[in-house]
Amino acid sequence: MNGRRILVTGPTGFVGRGLLDRLTREGWLIRAAVRSADRAALLPTDVEAAVVGPIGPLTDWRPVLSGIDVVVHLAARAHVMNDPAGDPLAAYREVNAAGTECLAHAAVDAGIERFVFMSSVKVNGEGAARPYTETDPPDPADAYGLTKLEAETALAGAAREAGMAMVVLRPPLVYGPGVKANFLNLLRAVDRGLPLPLASVDNRRSLIYLGNLVDVIMTCLVHEKAAGKTYLVSDGEDVSTAELIRKMAAALGRPARLWPVPPILLKAAGRLTGRSASIDRLLGSNTVDASGIRSDLDWRPPHDMADGLEETARWFKGL
Repeated sequence: MNGRRILVTGPTGFVGRGLLDRLTREGWLIRAAVRSADRAALLPTDVEAAVVGPIGPLTDWRPVLSGIDVVVHLAARAHVMNDPAGDPLAAYREVNAAGTECLAHAAVDAGIERFVFMSSVKVNGEGAARPYTETDPPDPADAYGLTKLEAETALAGAAREAGMAMVVLRPPLVYGPGVKANFLNLLRAVDRGLPLPLASVDNRRSLIYLGNLVDVIMTCLVHEKAAGKTYLVSDGEDVSTAELIRKMAAALGRPARLWPVPPILLKAAGRLTGRSASIDRLLGSNTVDASGIRSDLDWRPPHDMADGLEETARWFKGL
């Protein structure tokens, strides 16, 4: 048994569920912070639930952090397309920035040894001509990325003043069993054999399989050299949208029905239909240079993209 006590926020989310499974298998004693009793009911029986209510600047973390050694902070207001909130920036800031700052200071007061924070490549920006690196100046393009940057800054300040070891992870799009949103929609389209007008898309995008991201978290929980670092992480296999669809089709055992349409026409169609943001994500490039974590921690993705997509396809077929 590991015997160390860990607090995980966001435990019922996509990444959280994968992390709990791995932590349980490796013998960690897990306390999971959830918003409500309904969420607590979704947790495995061997995970201790702690109901904290909505996460924000006034969340009382003191009883939740009692007896805890390390924290993994996954909870966030998720990035959504066409956000319906009246003031999206304020809504993101409440949870992502102020909520993280509140937890960071509480963790310092509780004597937490290490704090692993799940940030996002969106802190770096969108659509750079070359892969992002950790030394690039942040350039968030939306409220989600901006408030993740604000959270990183607040956490770094709290950790620096108290000497708490912190690690910040910036993943790109995460896929795997349980994936939602655009990736799931693309899986459905490929599985149904729908013709997709994306054969001419020659972009590059970084992704990370859920199992690889969980492995990164586990490594950063214990590796001495991870303390104080920010890491961009990925599968290490950048693909175009057309290549991704072909790989999805292979994993699903379906033909990839791609036909060529000039990207400029797809962009025009996006503007006419009010779906410019979704189209831009399919057409644009967004890559990361993950050599930093490989160099510092000797970390290598335990799963390649083909394996990750096969596991995702297996889950999808069981829906």
